[in-house]
Amino acid sequence: QEIARTLVSRGYGTVLTGGGDGTFTVMVTEVVREARRQGKPLPRFGLLKLGTGNALAWVVGASKARRKGKGLSVDIQRLREDAGSRTIRLVEVEDTIAPFAGFGVDAVVLADYAHVKQRLSKTPLKPIASGPLSYAIGSVTRSIPSYFIRKVPHCRVINLGEEAWRVGPRGRLMQPGFVKGDVLYEGPARVASVGTIPYFGFGFRFFPFAEERSDRMHLRVSCINPVDFVTNFPAIWRGEYEDPDSTFDYLVDQIAIEMDPPTAFQIGGDPHGERQRVEMRLSPTPIQLVDFYAPPSAS
Repeated sequence: QEIARTLVSRGYGTVLTGGGDGTFTVMVTEVVREARRQGKPLPRFGLLKLGTGNALAWVVGASKARRKGKGLSVDIQRLREDAGSRTIRLVEVEDTIAPFAGFGVDAVVLADYAHVKQRLSKTPLKPIASGPLSYAIGSVTRSIPSYFIRKVPHCRVINLGEEAWRVGPRGRLMQPGFVKGDVLYEGPARVASVGTIPYFGFGFRFFPFAEERSDRMHLRVSCINPVDFVTNFPAIWRGEYEDPDSTFDYLVDQIAIEMDPPTAFQIGGDPHGERQRVEMRLSPTPIQLVDFYAPPSAS
């Protein structure tokens, strides 16, 4: 909070976060909160790829932190030469602003990752504990096996905002839309998540419709069974999988998700315990993000 207060008060033009999506989430949340309090403009935010997952790095083209910091030095040099920018809106949930949040298997995988990482950090594998190895071990030994025996939660999603739509084959918006108060989905769900960027970590294109409209976020609810998930994993990873009987996609701006029983929940890639009901909305505060894919701004 003190750092955020200083950044906003001094009017820094660009603020860089060094870490993963969780680090970015914490910093953006605090800075936006402080800017609202002071009534001052937000800085531009940039991401240095130092953490795990790094969903945002896939969106803005941040370099991988290679040996001797070569990738980071390249990004910093590009910043000095005025890297381009893009405007993005994020998910606002429980007073936190993040690129994605949700219930179910994604949150379980993150919790299992944290468990395995903690275990590995006490072994000679500590230098690589915070990375894909812990995700792989956690998924194979804990997450996936548990879903063969875990009872599938009952999910209810209610539209609390403006008109929402289900996304049909090839990205077509299905009519009629849903008005405020309508139930978008009710039934079993292994995952129920929203995002405003296409990716989870490591390039997993979980929200392929997140950039369809700047005034909506992508809600994905899925009850896919573990066998179909494993069988179709390459297409799921690329964001190309379509099955109207197991995967339900919507464009929304404000919703409530109810889970019975209470289910694992994550915000921005960090586990937040179990929740029974959560309200989420598209943040009304757009932010400027350093985009290494974009051309430099005009001088």
